[in-house]
Amino acid sequence: MEQWAELRREHFVRGVSIKELVRRTGLSRNTIRAVLRAPAAPKYERVPAGSKLDGFKDEIHALLRDDPLLTGQRIRELIAPLGFDGGKTIVDDYLREVRPLFVTPRTYQRTIYRPGEICQFDVWEPKLEIPVGYGQTRKGYVVVACLGYSRAGAGALIFSKQTPDLLFGIRRCLWSLGALPETLVWDRQSGLHATQSRLTRPGQASDCSGSLCRSGIRRPSAGCKTLSRRGSIRGTN
Repeated sequence: MEQWAELRREHFVRGVSIKELVRRTGLSRNTIRAVLRAPAAPKYERVPAGSKLDGFKDEIHALLRDDPLLTGQRIRELIAPLGFDGGKTIVDDYLREVRPLFVTPRTYQRTIYRPGEICQFDVWEPKLEIPVGYGQTRKGYVVVACLGYSRAGAGALIFSKQTPDLLFGIRRCLWSLGALPETLVWDRQSGLHATQSRLTRPGQASDCSGSLCRSGIRRPSAGCKTLSRRGSIRGTN
């Protein structure tokens, strides 16, 4: 690099002839001419050496397609019988580079509720029976409610999962919360909704009408998890 710059400086700046440069440096005339004609300084270019992993990348891709979470150690064990004799580092480095191409990205959806939009209900079953007086106990349940926006909660004690008791629990929770949300959501509670194998019987949804709000409990269609309607009780899977 330094000699290339010196030869060009002597010839183009100081006017030293090629013959004189040959005499001073001992280089051939053709070499000096090539230096003077070159548009840029010469540089050493080396062909990149191949990796021991090059012949096994297709096999690694096939393994990752079958199982994107396959460990580096297991992959080395599987390609070793094919002739791979490389080390742990080159396999792990390559996996860090290509594994994200085979892992299906997880998708997340954030659900946001407006004030008064929705109230979620469920039934909690206490482990111990409830004392009801005179030394007696009964199996009890608690209807629990939670508002989607404020996360405010309420609960009501009931002694069966029959529709009248569930409706009482709903009304008691709404009374405690002090307002009627637009939509009430249940997780396919049997007292309010038919089981997965049969449709809600005619009139079952209308049993709730006038007690809480306009209601409708229907089996979700294929591919539809929920049924939402203004002022409705909604069944979900």
